[in-house]
Amino acid sequence: MSLRRVCGRHTTRPTREPEGRPRAARRILAGAGLLVLALGCAKKGPPSGGPPDIEAPRLIVSVPDSGSARVARQPLLSLTFSEGMEPRATSDAIALSPPVEVRRFRWSGRTVSLVLADSLAAAKAYTLFVGRGARDRHGNAMEAGATVVFTTGDSFPAGAIEGRLEARGFTAPGCYLWCYDADGGRQPDSTGGDFDAVGLVDVEGRFRVPALAVPGRYRLWTFADVNRNRLFEPDQDLLVPVDTVFRLTPAEPVARGLVIRVTDPHAPARVKGAVLDSLGDHEGALWVMAVADSDSTRLVLTSVSDPLQWELQLAPGAWTLRAFRDLDRNRLWSRQREPASDPQPVRTEPAGVIEGIVLEMRPVRRGP
Repeated sequence: MSLRRVCGRHTTRPTREPEGRPRAARRILAGAGLLVLALGCAKKGPPSGGPPDIEAPRLIVSVPDSGSARVARQPLLSLTFSEGMEPRATSDAIALSPPVEVRRFRWSGRTVSLVLADSLAAAKAYTLFVGRGARDRHGNAMEAGATVVFTTGDSFPAGAIEGRLEARGFTAPGCYLWCYDADGGRQPDSTGGDFDAVGLVDVEGRFRVPALAVPGRYRLWTFADVNRNRLFEPDQDLLVPVDTVFRLTPAEPVARGLVIRVTDPHAPARVKGAVLDSLGDHEGALWVMAVADSDSTRLVLTSVSDPLQWELQLAPGAWTLRAFRDLDRNRLWSRQREPASDPQPVRTEPAGVIEGIVLEMRPVRRGP
């Protein structure tokens, strides 16, 4: 008997060959058997591919560290992210405040280094920030951006303004708080990025504008960069002043507890309700339509779900609602042949919510 190892186990087999079988055939069968054993013993590797990357990238290392003092006026500035980034979009999202031109961005793996066109000013605080336009190679954007604050001076300025942004009709994380010296008399240059300091709203809606000189008087503007290009475009973005001048003194260098409430004036309202249908006629789909009072060609439709619930998103303004049975399937109400509810007027406010509207179906009314 001979001892052989198969798949990590020892087995015994007789060494005497079976009688009456040609030698060549026996060799073929033996080779086939070894092939089957080899396939059975092969280890199965992990499947190719894997789950898609949906995790937002993060800033994990900066040079200098946030809060650093005595930074060189010709500094080595670099940012390292948690994963590989899309270079062009991420470079476009990086800037310094007060503004300093970045001559070029040099990428090496997950790290980008900034080459500045000019030296930094002496004894000056700067904020290096990354906006929400930064994204990884799979298209995932940063959730709220990131900031790195440092100074070329011997000590860090003690002043700061901190609080919370309550956003209605838009997303708060990643919004900017532009800060200006109130005694300078300047208004924001929406394309120049000329603010004296800047803060970013985090994923919990909080913000902090640090490194402000004390004593000093400051004003804030909330900038919601909806299309993430760091430029204010009135038809898409929001730039809203905070109606307070913040006075920072040596006795009270930090203004705390600020709550800023901003509503997007163009944000649609949510209008929700139900349809009461006791007619017993279930032919045709059931729809709810909204017609703008100012323009009858502005029509918004939504289908009615089971159990007869509906929801619309309507721009701010005056609307008239109506439920109807679409018997001819053209998504338009025919007064002469399709049952409908009585008209229901509503007025919507930006980012508002109207609930509990009940539209009761009526039979077709003949005549004018």
